[in-house]
Amino acid sequence: MERPDLSGVPEAVQDYIDYLEQTLLQLQAGAAKTSSTPEPDEPPTTINVITISASGMAKRTPRHLYGRQRRGGMGVFDIELPDDDRPALLALADETDHLLLFTDQGRAFRLAVGAVPETAVRGRGIFLPDKLPFRPGERIIAALPADKGHQVALVSKRGWVRLVHKVRLGSSLIPGMSFFDTGKHGAVVAACWTNGQQQLLMATRQGLGIRFLETQVHQQGTLGLRVEPGDEVVAVTAVTDDSAVFLLSDDGKGTLRQMEGFRINKSPGAGGKVAMKTETLVAAVAAANEDDLFVISTLGKMIRFRADEIPAKTGVVQGVNCMTLRNDVVTATAVAHL
Repeated sequence: MERPDLSGVPEAVQDYIDYLEQTLLQLQAGAAKTSSTPEPDEPPTTINVITISASGMAKRTPRHLYGRQRRGGMGVFDIELPDDDRPALLALADETDHLLLFTDQGRAFRLAVGAVPETAVRGRGIFLPDKLPFRPGERIIAALPADKGHQVALVSKRGWVRLVHKVRLGSSLIPGMSFFDTGKHGAVVAACWTNGQQQLLMATRQGLGIRFLETQVHQQGTLGLRVEPGDEVVAVTAVTDDSAVFLLSDDGKGTLRQMEGFRINKSPGAGGKVAMKTETLVAAVAAANEDDLFVISTLGKMIRFRADEIPAKTGVVQGVNCMTLRNDVVTATAVAHL
């Protein structure tokens, strides 16, 4: 039966129809699996997918409960949120790990992964500001598994970057310790782990980027990217000459940009070069062909697919469709290193 034109149907009704269609597809897929008894996408694992909303609601779900789809699928409904909230961050961490939560005010918190409630794929979470001493209006901008690198790179929307050594982020971290002068350099927007000898790729909303050695960042911070008026930094990731970076725009299009085709700058602080043809970049994260990618949208739909389904490119492209969207936009992504 052909799907009728729903353009005149209220948005809430369209969302409900989408949910029913997705549920039907899952039931059909489940029946097919039962009849053919295929191998699961992966064996049970203690690695969790952590979803955090813009207001600070958080839940975790074992990674193996998310089945792989083909790139371009609709995804499945994940975290349940009020109408005035939306998913903002994704992270992957073992249930025995701690998370490092960084806020837009440049402050850091450690939180046991186990303190976040485990739910089914579609479930509710807890309000993290009730568990941590957040300031009014403070917002989580990054969630990283703790103790997974040499230092953390923090970047602001104005292009400033600062490195924080792992020792300062260890178990003795004072909750809410500040590592960034946001009054001088702007609100913090992204963070990533580095190994101390890598390069940093910073990317902006309009798809511009810069790549430079992390050893060139001053102890008190450095201007990493000169941001054009009307633009802002949205992402940072650690790379090498052999890396590929998954760039994702809010319309669900993405590309794997190989760093061999994106020239490294002699020093930080220059203007950006075009990394991807878009005006609405939402994420940039290093990924390899054997990795899995998780993408989530404002309506809370999550899709998981293999990175090797995206053609790797050395030049500038617009990207290929990674997720089918209806009255929706993509907000975040995460990489599972399998």
